[in-house]
Amino acid sequence: MHARESNHFSIGDIRVTDEVSAFIMKRQCDFRISTSCGGPILLPISIKPPKPTDIQIPSGDYTIFVSIHQARYLSTIHMGMIPYFMDEIDEEPPCPHEL
Repeated sequence: MHARESNHFSIGDIRVTDEVSAFIMKRQCDFRISTSCGGPILLPISIKPPKPTDIQIPSGDYTIFVSIHQARYLSTIHMGMIPYFMDEIDEEPPCPHEL
């Protein structure tokens, strides 16, 4: 797991991977990292709205809101935080001639 050992936190301590930045740019919306039973999860704010206590991490023209409960444990925001059902949104249906 990507975790810092200290309790000292700075926004610059959390890096956003290029893949996540591209994922966010493609969807053209802000995202939030919150707590799930499987660990930190990255969801659009339409699914998980930000809280006033969230830390804001810029990603291009958009913002990743990070729960204060997750922020101290994160060093990298990566594709492993995106749930599988979000990946399925990317899949295009096959062309009729490919069926």
